[in-house]
Amino acid sequence: MTLIDLIKAALKEDMPSGDLTTESLALTPRPGRARLIAKQDLMLSGNGAFEQTMLSLDPNARLKWHFEEGAAVLSKQILCTIQGDLVQILKAERVAINFLMHLSGIATLTQKFVREMSGTSCHILDTRKTLPGYRDLEKRAVVHGGGVNHRQNLSTAILIKDNHIAVMGGITAAVQRIRSHSATIPLEVEARNLQDVKECVQLNVSRILLDNMTNDMTAEARKLVPKSIQVEASGNMTLERVKSVAQLGVDFISVGALTHSAPSADVSLMFDWENP
Repeated sequence: MTLIDLIKAALKEDMPSGDLTTESLALTPRPGRARLIAKQDLMLSGNGAFEQTMLSLDPNARLKWHFEEGAAVLSKQILCTIQGDLVQILKAERVAINFLMHLSGIATLTQKFVREMSGTSCHILDTRKTLPGYRDLEKRAVVHGGGVNHRQNLSTAILIKDNHIAVMGGITAAVQRIRSHSATIPLEVEARNLQDVKECVQLNVSRILLDNMTNDMTAEARKLVPKSIQVEASGNMTLERVKSVAQLGVDFISVGALTHSAPSADVSLMFDWENP
């Protein structure tokens, strides 16, 4: 689904048969200005979705962004100034702001995780726990917050997880079967205990995913893995815990909460109506 398709679907959802309130007021086109204002400190993401939503209803609107995506914004700063038909901008307001609030929320939470890990060489990864249709936007928001994207989808990388291992009867059988079909593709394998880690090392996989391990177990696992194999930790990664895990020497920490639990950033659109 393209961004335009997503915007069209969102506007159709919000106005299946028009804006009953605005249209019942029988308002004629009303030129004016609107200001998009941050109501909290945030990392900005979603400019494109916000702008395209506005232009979908008022193609002649002019938007001036005062911050680029990935910029840190302080509370009460103006993000964007819009000149155009405020009647149409009013109709587009909620959908446009929903995009920006959601995506800036993801970028803002990601930045908090990144800051917690300052001083380490570890990178924060997202996951595939995204809203259907929003994956490109949400993963871009993670990057705007300073994070790194994991695989985009099931077609872009191999990650052998617990159910793959179970259906094949073990890690070795799963790895060997995949290598018989795709010998040159890097393999990441999920490990749930130290024996799994040792097996992955013997198989010389590209990356080992330490799944839901305690800090003590993660430290022991890291000692077993040579530097030629990357190590990713995942599971129950909170802001309070993430630095202690990063300091154990893992290369990556994946955090599903970046996309599935990020609180929306608070922004508002202020209208300056001109006299008719």
